[in-house]
Amino acid sequence: MNVSVERVGNEATVKITAPVEVVNQAFKDAVKKIANEANIPGFRKGKAPRNIIEMHYGKDSVKAEAFEIVANKVYGQALDQENLVPVDEPKVENSVFEEGKELELTVKVTLKPEPELGQYKELHVEKEAPVVTDEEVEAQVQEIRNRQAKMVIAPEGTVIEKGDFAIIDFAGTVDGEPFSGGEGKGYPLEVGSNSFIPGFEDQLVGLSKGDATDVDVTFPEDYFVKELAGKQAIFKVNVQDVKRKELPELTDEYVAANSDYKTVEEMRVDYKKRMQEAAEQDAQVKYERELIDTAVANAKFEVPEIMIEDRVNQMVEEMKMSLESRKMTMEMYMQYTGMDMEKIKANQRPAAEENVKTDIVLDAIAKAENIQLDMADVDAEIAAISAQHGASADEVKKIIKSNGTMGLLLANILRRKAAHVIIDTAK
Repeated sequence: MNVSVERVGNEATVKITAPVEVVNQAFKDAVKKIANEANIPGFRKGKAPRNIIEMHYGKDSVKAEAFEIVANKVYGQALDQENLVPVDEPKVENSVFEEGKELELTVKVTLKPEPELGQYKELHVEKEAPVVTDEEVEAQVQEIRNRQAKMVIAPEGTVIEKGDFAIIDFAGTVDGEPFSGGEGKGYPLEVGSNSFIPGFEDQLVGLSKGDATDVDVTFPEDYFVKELAGKQAIFKVNVQDVKRKELPELTDEYVAANSDYKTVEEMRVDYKKRMQEAAEQDAQVKYERELIDTAVANAKFEVPEIMIEDRVNQMVEEMKMSLESRKMTMEMYMQYTGMDMEKIKANQRPAAEENVKTDIVLDAIAKAENIQLDMADVDAEIAAISAQHGASADEVKKIIKSNGTMGLLLANILRRKAAHVIIDTAK
């Protein structure tokens, strides 16, 4: 079999010539396959001769089946021979295919990019050295009080401040007309929570029980109700009452009764320790991400559109599964957010493109560094997945086998090792 490849960027034209014996064998295999699937009166499955098969199904059907068999076979062999990695289905440009003659096949296919790697070792990016302040710790400590706060009626004449609950009646109009969902009675609105339209809560600050006002706001352009997006609205608001949180006193006795700590000071010390560890871990993740991003930016290549589209579709499928785990459907999500599938995919595209670029560069680094895998790597990965999902290693292996995702698992291990080449050699 002869193979020639003409590559322009990520597009390749692959010309294949296969000998007569391969073509003739494909016709035999085609007849056998059709015979095994056919129900022909007077013949058991697989026993009908070729002339009977052609009489019932036509010579063109046999030829089409033979072409599919031989084309798939020689195309796969050509990819292996030339070390080509396609990222989409091949398109047949030209073919000469007759029984008793050589096969001539020309296909076009988009290939995985082979990036020109730039510097990826001894990179330098600034790494943050986070310091958790006592004020940040105190804010977290106070949360134990907030969890058991009581709402009490504020004294007469209390002026609404952020953090207060305004009990309000409201009725909204757009262009003088009421709209669905724009009216409420006795609604407890936490001022400063940003749970209402931007600007709404700010206009309640300074009011007191019994006050009335007109709140003038504009719905965001991306508001989930399309009919209201970008529209100006006027809400007539009456303040029924004002409530404030009454917090319990933070004492050693209170902490001991409501947490795993014995004293307030013990809580503060442990909170600060755990917050500092979390901040340092976040800084390390950011540092490593910036190193990898730098290596990707230093490489030269173009990403085929099909790879980005495939990754977007993959992310949408993952999104669907995530929604289903929370008893939601994609249709419900789109209705709630006011987005259609086109908008959802558009939102996913930037991250999809960056993910694809990163994978391509890490794969190229793994190849350049001749990184190898062994069973210890695979076993460690399976063990990590098992621990994450609370399953046994055998259960994880069965799922990987049934899903056909072993290739993805191995690729992820290689990419992680390639990422460590970047991280471990950084200045």
